[in-house]
Amino acid sequence: MTPLTIAACLSAFRSGALTPRALVARLRAQHREGDPAWILRCDDAFVDAQLARLEAMDPATTPLWGVPFAVKDNIDVAGLPTTAACPAFAYTPQRHASCVQRLLDAGAVLMGKTNLDQFATGLVGTRSPYGEVPNAFDDTYVSGGSSSGSASVVARGLVPFALGTDTAGSGRVPAGFNNVVGLKPTPGLVGMQGVLPACRTLDVVSVFALSASDAARVLAVIEGPDDGPSFHQPALRPAWFGNPLRVGVPAQPGCDAALGYDAAFEAAVAQAESLGAKVSPIDMAPLFEVARLLYDGPWVAERHLVARALVGGPPGSMDPVVRQVISAAAGYSAAEAFEGQYRLREIAHAVEPMWRDFDVLLVPTAPTLPTRAAVAAEPLARNSELGRYTNFVNLLGLAALALPAGFTQAGLPFGVTFIAPGGSDAALTRLGALWQSALQLPVGARLGVPRPVDLAIAAESRSAAALKLAVVGAHLQGMPLHGQLAERGCRLLARTRTSPHYRLYALSGTVPPKPGLARVAEGGRAIELEVYEMPQSQVGSFLELIPPPLGLGSVELEDGRWVKGFICEPSALAGAQDISGFGGWRAYRGAQAAGVS
Repeated sequence: MTPLTIAACLSAFRSGALTPRALVARLRAQHREGDPAWILRCDDAFVDAQLARLEAMDPATTPLWGVPFAVKDNIDVAGLPTTAACPAFAYTPQRHASCVQRLLDAGAVLMGKTNLDQFATGLVGTRSPYGEVPNAFDDTYVSGGSSSGSASVVARGLVPFALGTDTAGSGRVPAGFNNVVGLKPTPGLVGMQGVLPACRTLDVVSVFALSASDAARVLAVIEGPDDGPSFHQPALRPAWFGNPLRVGVPAQPGCDAALGYDAAFEAAVAQAESLGAKVSPIDMAPLFEVARLLYDGPWVAERHLVARALVGGPPGSMDPVVRQVISAAAGYSAAEAFEGQYRLREIAHAVEPMWRDFDVLLVPTAPTLPTRAAVAAEPLARNSELGRYTNFVNLLGLAALALPAGFTQAGLPFGVTFIAPGGSDAALTRLGALWQSALQLPVGARLGVPRPVDLAIAAESRSAAALKLAVVGAHLQGMPLHGQLAERGCRLLARTRTSPHYRLYALSGTVPPKPGLARVAEGGRAIELEVYEMPQSQVGSFLELIPPPLGLGSVELEDGRWVKGFICEPSALAGAQDISGFGGWRAYRGAQAAGVS
């Protein structure tokens, strides 16, 4: 059986069951003339040159040795034309895009360039002179776009992974419609040199794969700055979310009931709860206002910068719908461009506190799945509704991961997307691996093939170093000093207890009141506490706030792990009230408030 995932390919190569050359031959044998997912398929000489390069590479240290892939045709490959699905615009670059170069250096083998909505303008996959890319499950429906071809070739098992781009949802919508994973990194995480812009200030390179693990493996190779300009400097976050996971879901999802998407999203929310997540509704109105800025605001002018030479050209030089969308740029002034930026900053400031209450948002990747006929009848309206849950993400600098979530009664795939603060890419892929492992869904369109079993994260994106910190008193959630943790971007990881080797004391003369924790050789008990993760960059300023007789030391948890936590100088415990019998500071303070001593 032909391996479909990166991990399966690498395993087959290591065992000797398959060689890269044999795998490439198998995959190429599946290619069919006239397949609209491809704009260009690499010829024998181009592929053979790549396979020959592998002989000089060490498979043990080359992370993608021999793994085939495809790239969307707005990403440069030296010597191959970049068309952006517009033959009149095509050019042949002399240099690989930095993301392509990194994949080739990691041993991956390029199979070809994939179709897209022209100039990456669209979420439907139908706006291309190279043909409409149909849905991999039912060709009467759209594939989603603009990275239509990349999603299609991965779903159909023609390559284990593919690169797309994502400005308004192009790397997520087609993933949801074709039952694959779509990883949209934080803006700025992957260098954009050699990627034809749609909106230069918002674009990102995205990854399509069958598992979150595979997507993470690719991101670990392509991430990092390059010698091109960057409009974002993402601050990395730790590689895990808190426990319980705090999930915000749309209060009114607005999914297509006739299609069965409403029931599918309800099932996905129930699945999140079954994994132990704390799910709460959220008002999406401010985020939807951000989304409207993308196409109903001055950002459309960025698209005009790339295609302006063709907008006023002969009628056949551009897709008429794409021309109509991009031509709207003429209706905006420089003043309106600044107004749009100001409004975006205002909304971003207003919604930022949301991340104090939620680790992630769980949304439908798209609220509906239109037929190709419906898109042909109303191209702008049908396209617009697909960006409901995607258009705001890059404008706010967020990270997102689209995942398969089930099927409708008609057998159409339904997908969800987890959205998190920028820099949370490593944590998102870990969450995605957990999600896929729990659901045990088939992936891609070859449903007769078992789902991938390689779901554990083997390589992941960079993440921020963090300190695990146990608090037992005034820093607990709801207590007077908890704000010191919130101000430093700390996330709750667990509510648990110490090992049964501690005593807790109420210190005298402290403002606000604080306890002291002491480890004892005998006569101890377990004390309730909360464990947070604090970015290493914030530790120094936090230490300055800790007054004597308290300090940071090491605390043993009930599961045997040791973390940093508050401890107290022994001299301060002399004469202090032993409150260990309450089991924790919160219970003690509650008893005080109730007049119980």
